[in-house]
Amino acid sequence: MGMPRPRLLPLAIIGMVALMGVKLEGLLDRDAAPARLVSQAVASAPTPPPAAAAPATPPARAEAPATPPARAEAPPQPEVLAERAVLEALRARRAEIEAREAAIAQREMLIAAAERRLADRLGELNALRQRLEAEGRQRDERTEQGWRQLVRLYEGMRPRDAAGIFDELEMAVLIQVVDRMREAKAAPVLAAMRPERARLVTTELARHRSRPLE
Repeated sequence: MGMPRPRLLPLAIIGMVALMGVKLEGLLDRDAAPARLVSQAVASAPTPPPAAAAPATPPARAEAPATPPARAEAPPQPEVLAERAVLEALRARRAEIEAREAAIAQREMLIAAAERRLADRLGELNALRQRLEAEGRQRDERTEQGWRQLVRLYEGMRPRDAAGIFDELEMAVLIQVVDRMREAKAAPVLAAMRPERARLVTTELARHRSRPLE
């Protein structure tokens, strides 16, 4: 029996793989050469002085949390609406009552002021009336005193002489004098007067005495 012959196809594949490995190693060596040169240049370059420390960057501010979107409000309930209506009505009623009370207080102040003015006016009128009454009494007293003096004058005269004056005296004055004379003094004077004049004096004297006192 003879020895087995080696197959050519596996040997060819193994040779190709070995050749590709050699080429790949050469490519890797060629690519690594520039990198080694750069590393050597960097290592031989002088070291620059250390730069000043850069200012620290302030920390970023925390962003505000986003505001959640507002939710749509639900429509008020009928009970809430009714309560609001009642409150509004009560407020309006209270405002009306307060306004009415203020008007009443203002009116009462005006009435009180008018009453004070009226009381002052009445006081002034009373004082004036009293003064007038006092002056009237004084005037009446002076008038009466004058009549009394005139009466005493005629009473001191003789009846015939007084009768001659009475016949020509004004009736209003004569009545005042005869009315104040004593009867014992007036009778002789009337008897000495003219009869027509004496009758007229008697009539007017009776009418004067029948008048109501003022």
